[in-house]
Amino acid sequence: MQDDFAESLLGWFELHGRHDLPWQDDKSVYRVWLSEIMLQQTQVAAVIPYYQRFLNRFPTIQSLADASIDEVLQLWQGLGYYARARNLHCAAQIMRDQHDGKFPTSMEDTLNLPGVGRSTAGAILTFASDQSWPILDGNVKRVLARCYQVTGWYGQTTTMKQLWQLAETNTPDSKTDDYNQAVMDLGATVCLKSKPKCDQCPLTSNCLSFLHQTQDRFPEKKPRKLKPTKHTLMLLHRYQDSVLLYRRPPTGIWGGLWSLPEVDDIDEIADWQERCLMCQYPTLSISEKLIRHQFTHFSLDISVAEIELRALPKKISDNENIEFVEFNRLAEYGLPTPVRKILK
Repeated sequence: MQDDFAESLLGWFELHGRHDLPWQDDKSVYRVWLSEIMLQQTQVAAVIPYYQRFLNRFPTIQSLADASIDEVLQLWQGLGYYARARNLHCAAQIMRDQHDGKFPTSMEDTLNLPGVGRSTAGAILTFASDQSWPILDGNVKRVLARCYQVTGWYGQTTTMKQLWQLAETNTPDSKTDDYNQAVMDLGATVCLKSKPKCDQCPLTSNCLSFLHQTQDRFPEKKPRKLKPTKHTLMLLHRYQDSVLLYRRPPTGIWGGLWSLPEVDDIDEIADWQERCLMCQYPTLSISEKLIRHQFTHFSLDISVAEIELRALPKKISDNENIEFVEFNRLAEYGLPTPVRKILK
């Protein structure tokens, strides 16, 4: 079955696969690495404009490594999962400082780069370095889980172990780059999460889900949990044509991005101002649940306390992560999507 699996996929790919993606024109390792990081948990259509802008601004590993994290996050804003951008920047600096500005060619060194896991490393080395490694991104997981009726959801160790074994078994030693692109393309365009296009699939003679008409049961879904809702109160300090921004910690939600300061409730506003602005200001108004933002594991209801200042604070606490920014310069700062909406 394994030989038929790869042969059928390669034949399909030649006629129906994607051959004109921006990172396929020039398969330099930098371009492939950048695309693979951006494609983590993000669809191709959403990635393409970001990829093109990013590559235009940072055409080489060196230029990315030498840039500030603010520049990187500003170009990344709106793409989500910002840890990818921080890892990308950090990895570029590691390559600049430890690998003569070049991407490593061994699997071990590639896996040591921040943000690069086994599947991403396999894709990079396969597409850009003519090596042969299996991959297991979300599309590949779905194809294999359906074809072989793999039980369990992806968060279970036994399920992932079985999927990796299948990925290794089915990956051919030759034409691995075409095969890996083919199985990803099949998952992205034919073996869809809902309403798979089985009439267009080259693997129907091998697919157990198709033969038993159980496509809707595989892959098995994660047990559902009630998505919690959290609440935060953002502080919008305005003085004339400026707004106060706060750079978030480097890790966690929106890590490293510039945002609005946050407190749990209105009673904490005066204390925050005393600590960070060395003075207190009256709150003009609070808009309850001005916006709801969806994260993977929870919903966030954002209220905004609007605070109009008659003068700038004489002294802001010695904190380089707080500054007043003119509205016409906001485009220079990496901002989370809901904060950009609020500031508009």
